Amino acid sequence: MKPSTSGASQRRTVRSFVRRSGRLTPSQQRAIESLWPVYGIEFEASPLNFDAIFGRDAPRILEIGFGNGDTLVQLAIDQPEHDFIGIEVHEPGIGHCLIRLRETGINNVRVIAHDALEVLECQIPVSSLHRINLYFPDPWPKKRHHKRRIVQTPFLELCANALKSNGTLHIATDWANYAEHIDATFAAFSGFRCTECRVHNGERPLDRPRTKFEQRGLRHGHKIWDWSFVTVK
Repeated sequence: MKPSTSGASQRRTVRSFVRRSGRLTPSQQRAIESLWPVYGIEFEASPLNFDAIFGRDAPRILEIGFGNGDTLVQLAIDQPEHDFIGIEVHEPGIGHCLIRLRETGINNVRVIAHDALEVLECQIPVSSLHRINLYFPDPWPKKRHHKRRIVQTPFLELCANALKSNGTLHIATDWANYAEHIDATFAAFSGFRCTECRVHNGERPLDRPRTKFEQRGLRHGHKIWDWSFVTVK
């Protein structure tokens, strides 16, 4: 894992994440040192060759902000016919995910430790993804921070460009204000059509496992919003 000095990185001043300095456990540190060469993809400002990376031609699913990787790994176990790419910038979460990959022995997951918008812009080939998952992104609840929310028109444009025809974008949040923002942002963008929206109390996740952040929101009495959007091309 090496820091990037790409032009795209230098141009962006408002980011949708903060690099938290959580402490790596010794096992997470060892996993990053030993397993990153196996499962990691370094950021470079050029499109990836997924067939070469995974050694096959298969539908590809991207998860943005995978946290500790438990959902990403479970989906990859349940769907061995798909290849999964996970993006995360929090090193302890990356270390935990790499440990889980070693424990399960699966080989249909690769990990990128970089800003998701720059990865979408520079590394994900046009029309190469079957699905994108964005589960419980940082809601940036204070109004002055709303500009940091990842769900903005430029993000939707990048997702639409990366997805195949009839590809899907799945989003979940437990913040009511962010749900309103997501609805408004998609309503003003013609590149996606909503195929389903569920509002529930944790009992009806839409085509996904329950996540750690979802469980935290439920403990605080939050409702859950789940959407499925399909590309319009």
